[in-house]
Amino acid sequence: MVLRLVLGDQLNYEHSWLNSPDKNVVYFMCEMHQETNYVKHHVQKIIAFFDSMRNYAKFLEQQGHQIIYYKLDHECSKLPLEKILDHVITKNQITTFEYQYPDEYRLDAQLKNYCDQLGIPSRVYDTEHFYTSRKELTDFFEGKKQFTMEFFYRYMRKKHQILMLDAKNPEGGKWNFDGSNRKKWTGKHLIPPNISFSKNVSEINQLLKIQGIETIGSVNENQFTWPTNRSESLKALNYFCEHLLVHFGDYQDAMHTDQYYLFHSNLSFAMNTKMLSPQEIIETVISHWRKKSDKIAISQVEGFVRQIVGWREYMRGIYWRQMPNYTSLNKLENTNSLPSFYWTGKTKMNCLRSCINQSLQTGYAHHIQRLMVTGNYALLTQSNPNEVDQWYLGIYTDAIEWVQLPNTRGMSQYADGGIVATKPYISSGSYINKMSNYCKSCYYKVNDKTGEKACPFNALYWNFLHNKRDFLQNNNRMSMMYRLLDKMDRETLTTHLEKADHIINHPNDY
Repeated sequence: MVLRLVLGDQLNYEHSWLNSPDKNVVYFMCEMHQETNYVKHHVQKIIAFFDSMRNYAKFLEQQGHQIIYYKLDHECSKLPLEKILDHVITKNQITTFEYQYPDEYRLDAQLKNYCDQLGIPSRVYDTEHFYTSRKELTDFFEGKKQFTMEFFYRYMRKKHQILMLDAKNPEGGKWNFDGSNRKKWTGKHLIPPNISFSKNVSEINQLLKIQGIETIGSVNENQFTWPTNRSESLKALNYFCEHLLVHFGDYQDAMHTDQYYLFHSNLSFAMNTKMLSPQEIIETVISHWRKKSDKIAISQVEGFVRQIVGWREYMRGIYWRQMPNYTSLNKLENTNSLPSFYWTGKTKMNCLRSCINQSLQTGYAHHIQRLMVTGNYALLTQSNPNEVDQWYLGIYTDAIEWVQLPNTRGMSQYADGGIVATKPYISSGSYINKMSNYCKSCYYKVNDKTGEKACPFNALYWNFLHNKRDFLQNNNRMSMMYRLLDKMDRETLTTHLEKADHIINHPNDY
């Protein structure tokens, strides 16, 4: 008998393992306390994973495959993965163990070590999901000092002939339409209701409570909206194409108090669990665009392609190139605690209150909310990247370490010292005001540079530049800001530094 392990983010309905049932093969899935407890997760994240896993197990059974499925209350589920596997292998007289490459370093190491001491043969397979191999980015940047995403993105476009006129030239005459992707949403283009899949998940939620699993956020048991099987995931993809793609590029960086999703696809959970593949998403989106190219500009589709073919594959490559040391990088030596309002949303700053409460209620925030609001504030207050990582990994339903870590520790917190980003992604309140309506109804005044009601981001921004001068002043992309800092009169700078010090040391006052 062959035992095949399927992890919670390996729900590939199209995997070659499943081509034909085999009476000598049994699949094993488990809702493990090891995975619910290694970080405190959003309740919707755990429910989405477990519901998706259960649906996948039903699919395997319907296709004639043998399946062993342990729910969270199984007597073995509290054990480490190795002990669980020992139990299943012994109980079912397994003679060969097989698994797919995990996407998280800790699980990869755990299974490698397990197989090294296992007394039966073992084999490992590809997940058949990504465009790239683990090492492809490393090979591409061999001998180069900087890992510029744009160059990798162009390589991917050429290799896979995505939005290409021919072997060398991009459609539309440009590789990147990022300059067209920075519009503020003012209500000019109406947003259709977000697609949702309302279902009852009370059984799983009650199971989490009975098993004492500590979670973040809230959930409506009777109206769970995440796609948790392949059919729902495909419906979400088609909905994006039909209703949202037309303005995705325009407003992908926009933020609004009344619109959580705007024109975003919200496909990342379905993709990160492998219910959808990046290839089929890209092919479907481009195919739809070609049929509607008279109504949908290329800037809309290129912006979407860049997120998946560019950033997603790039981040995975960075993760496997830099692990395991990446988890401990803290080049800026930030050690402050992440403010407690990241878990409550109780702050007078409307941008943070909106983004955090949205995250607590839905397990979702789009990339600019994560990068330029919650991430920006965490960096400006010089928060410990370990705490920032744990928050991002826990609170978002789509967060898996291979994609969360380089985005958070690298792009957002600059803790890697510039491996991912060419400069820190920081801003004063002006950027947030430019891309959102948050500032209009805020207690603080974004245009006030000093004073009691001055936006805290303003003082924090100049304080950060002042404090990190030794590390950042030779960065060409920061030179203009340091020239402005040097021109600032001493009294104004002192006021900023004192205000920032108070914000950092008394975060709950703001």
